[in-house]
Amino acid sequence: MSILVIEDDPKTGAYLKKGLRESGYAVDLVRNGSDGLHMALENSYDLVVLDVMLPGTDGWKIMGALRAKRDLPVIFLTARDHVNDRIRGLELGADDYLVKPFSFTELLLRIRTLLRRGVVRESHELDFFQVADLQLDLLRRKVTRQGTDIVLTNKEFLLLHLLVKRKGEPLSRTVIASEVWDMNFDSDTNVVDVAIKRLRAKIDNPFEHKLIHTVRSIGYMFAEDP
Repeated sequence: MSILVIEDDPKTGAYLKKGLRESGYAVDLVRNGSDGLHMALENSYDLVVLDVMLPGTDGWKIMGALRAKRDLPVIFLTARDHVNDRIRGLELGADDYLVKPFSFTELLLRIRTLLRRGVVRESHELDFFQVADLQLDLLRRKVTRQGTDIVLTNKEFLLLHLLVKRKGEPLSRTVIASEVWDMNFDSDTNVVDVAIKRLRAKIDNPFEHKLIHTVRSIGYMFAEDP
């Protein structure tokens, strides 16, 4: 599997490149944000490790541009440790956020988790779901509604999968955050709400019949009827 590292610090970049290669990954290292974005868009990487403070184009802009055009796992690896920075990174669509100084073992674990997760399925789970006129195919990673293909990011797909497989069950924001992002969120943040809004824009807003319903004081529920 191939990983793109966008990191301007020479020591950190060399350390990451060496460690990831020794762990069995093909690694490209770029120290400029503009070049990093170009590489990410023009090549087929399995994952990107992304710094925030970069020359040329910063990590925030790279993340936004990637999510507009590509769907691949992205881990922010940055010295920016303020909670607002973490929230911003996740809201932009990052799959994970790790603060420097970091443990390489922890980074490697998170990378392996993202790469093997895709859509996490137990052996007994269904590979295909249908709710009303929406179809979710896990094997082909395909979503259609009324015969129209719907393109989702990795996080949107995971979120939809969670909602569909637990249809009819009100899910709290805490449960959604834990299941989809594998981490806990401060109750004052709106990361889950932003993700739901983006998902609704794709699978609900263009259609008359709505499937994602807000459950007052709890969270959200996926169902044919409110």
